[in-house]
Amino acid sequence: MGDSATQTEGAAAKGTVELCAGALRLALRADLGGSIAGLWYQDTPILRSTEPALLVGSRQAACYPLVPYSNRLGNKRFRWQGRDHTTETNFDDNPHSVHGVGWLRPWDVVSHSAVEVVLRYRHAPDAHWPFAFEAQQKFSLTPHSLSVRMTTTNTADIAQPVGSGWHPYFPKRERSQLRIEVSDRWEPDATGLPVRKEAQPGIKGAVAQMGFDYCFDGWVGAATIRDEKFSLRLTSNLSRLVVYTPADKAYFCVEPVSHVSNAIHMSDPVAHGLRTLQPDQSFEVSMTLEVTAL
Repeated sequence: MGDSATQTEGAAAKGTVELCAGALRLALRADLGGSIAGLWYQDTPILRSTEPALLVGSRQAACYPLVPYSNRLGNKRFRWQGRDHTTETNFDDNPHSVHGVGWLRPWDVVSHSAVEVVLRYRHAPDAHWPFAFEAQQKFSLTPHSLSVRMTTTNTADIAQPVGSGWHPYFPKRERSQLRIEVSDRWEPDATGLPVRKEAQPGIKGAVAQMGFDYCFDGWVGAATIRDEKFSLRLTSNLSRLVVYTPADKAYFCVEPVSHVSNAIHMSDPVAHGLRTLQPDQSFEVSMTLEVTAL
């Protein structure tokens, strides 16, 4: 027992933590963006999964956190409360900064048990984000589900804009189907920034036949994913999703997010989901993935 505990503590110190509940196994890499390396049912991946020791970067992970904003921040600059700010390139040669900073930074393991883990990231102002904040993720695993809660707290002495969410990747299988009730989608320009809102009569059908790369508004109920291996239900306290179904990849993404991409540049950022957090104020988001093996 003592040796096992020592091994577990050693792995956590290096950033790798694993949880098991029934047939589900969750592997985290705190040091790689507080990301999920993999989620498996027995030996079958539920998310796009890599054994944690083999994962080399958060961008190849099964899921990573989006904080303090999701998707694109236009042209790596923004104006907030009368001051101009800039961010840095963080996603290849994209002209915008993408997905915030949490996914690129090491997180600390605050606590862990056999079925729960808490990770924490403390941000000091830098060239990528000009305001101090703290984010915590709590992962809870049961034999039938994975739940994650993320709380972002403004630790600066002034108000700051905050958004959050997650970026899960799902394996695209031969019979992958997607069903989601939404009301609208945001049509993007050539660089991925949303330019206009269009009615969207829900999402239903084979993933292989979809060509989505949009932020969707008006999400209600569960996003249902079904293939020859699993039936999955993704729920959240958020009402927006980014859905990405690339034809040339072996995965697709269904991402619960708090705000429309590039909301900070819109005429009313709050109406499009961006939060204004006062000093010491927090914002909590959650998602749950329920798993039924077929």
